[in-house]
Amino acid sequence: MDSHIADEKLKQLHVEDSTVTANDRKAADFDIDPVAEKKLLRKIDLRLVPILWFLYMLAFLDRTNIGNARIQGMTEDLHMTGDDYNIALFSFFITYILFEVPSNIIIKRVRPSLYLSGIMACWGVATICQGLVKNVGGLIGLRLVIGFFEAGFFPGCLYLLAMYYKRYELQWRFNLFFSGAILAGSFSGLLAYGIANMDGIGGYGGWSWIFILEGILTVVCAIGSIWIIPDWPETATFLNDDERTLLIARLSADVGDAKLNRLDKAATKRIFSDWKIWCSIVIYGGIVNTGYATSFFTPSIIKELGYTAKAAQVRSIPIFLVATVVTFGVAWLSDRLRHRYAFCMLGICVATIGYVVLLCQESVSVQGRYGAIFLVVTGGYTCQPVAIAWVQNNMAGHYKRSISSAMMIGFGNVGGIIASNIFITNQAPRYPVGYGTSLGLLWLCALACTVFVLGVRRENKKRDRGERDHLLDGPDSDNLGDANPRFRFTY
Repeated sequence: MDSHIADEKLKQLHVEDSTVTANDRKAADFDIDPVAEKKLLRKIDLRLVPILWFLYMLAFLDRTNIGNARIQGMTEDLHMTGDDYNIALFSFFITYILFEVPSNIIIKRVRPSLYLSGIMACWGVATICQGLVKNVGGLIGLRLVIGFFEAGFFPGCLYLLAMYYKRYELQWRFNLFFSGAILAGSFSGLLAYGIANMDGIGGYGGWSWIFILEGILTVVCAIGSIWIIPDWPETATFLNDDERTLLIARLSADVGDAKLNRLDKAATKRIFSDWKIWCSIVIYGGIVNTGYATSFFTPSIIKELGYTAKAAQVRSIPIFLVATVVTFGVAWLSDRLRHRYAFCMLGICVATIGYVVLLCQESVSVQGRYGAIFLVVTGGYTCQPVAIAWVQNNMAGHYKRSISSAMMIGFGNVGGIIASNIFITNQAPRYPVGYGTSLGLLWLCALACTVFVLGVRRENKKRDRGERDHLLDGPDSDNLGDANPRFRFTY
């Protein structure tokens, strides 16, 4: 390869702070071998996805096990009345929302293996302490602490995944990772069912042991994960030099010139003025409300159908198992068809049917209401991971992906605050405000998805006509990210 072509290819590679690394220079002259590429992908899949899946399952378990603790005597032992439970739920989101963006800026500058495992160990300790509290104030304070440390985990994992895969390779891997949150609903019910038998041991109620044992598991796994979580592609020790070069080359070919690796004034303005990011917040806020509502309240809703606490824990298991299977199928189809929007709308329509049945529950049998919960959970978890990966597909550049994922998930978690407060205790078991608000937010998500797909299609047509080519003549033409006219959006 002559020097001119090599120099041109170097412009398309990931360059940290405008410094060309040895791996970058080698990648410019690297011809991609399909066999080696397939072997590399398999190696990354085995090292990256399983560990993040397992840790995210623990994270979501610690975030939502309060729903299982609630029906195992927590509200009685802590003398919780009125809206105390709702306040404990939404207090988590205060710190979670405030610290997501700063956290994702920090992880850009450190080793993910140390950062992710470190914050995980910290919230694991806080989870243990939840089992030791004696009053509502202590529980609320610890929920704030857990929110602070968990803030960086999910967007950090999403950011790390997006840096290892091409855009149409991401959905399947991300759904595998995201299934940890769905399966947490099943495991939470299963663990709570078993742990409930420890009620009274050591003077602690069964709800206390749910927090204590699951918190201990998180701390132990966090410490062990330091040596398993991969770092950034440029420094990943589980890859040899040739594999790292191949990885950088194939990722560069996927995004072309769309780099944004300097966070200067122009780049900052470009990021925070991007309509796609603000639209993604509405998308995520609308759908995540359903995700949290089902995680926090499904055990209580099932119990209110007439089952005992233990029976309700067990009956929550198949709901999340079915959602997991459907989510895997949707991920495979979405990547194979290279399409996102229709799958988001499919999930919203399925969940809508479930909500309509629950809103009309006075004329529906217990079995029908139980089946409606399946539809709500499955529909919500069909849309949510597809929407997240879709937005990430349309962001390019280290800083752009980092900040956009944190903003989407961080500010979008206002939906979690809403979910925490709309299932009003004195409205049980009908919860008209809870189901009605969640249904409305679903269709707000649908509207935002439609705006997003129409917007990116319109922008692609403008780029095809050359209406954005003038940006290549600007002083920061090498730092445009997805604003680069050669970048094409996906939908």
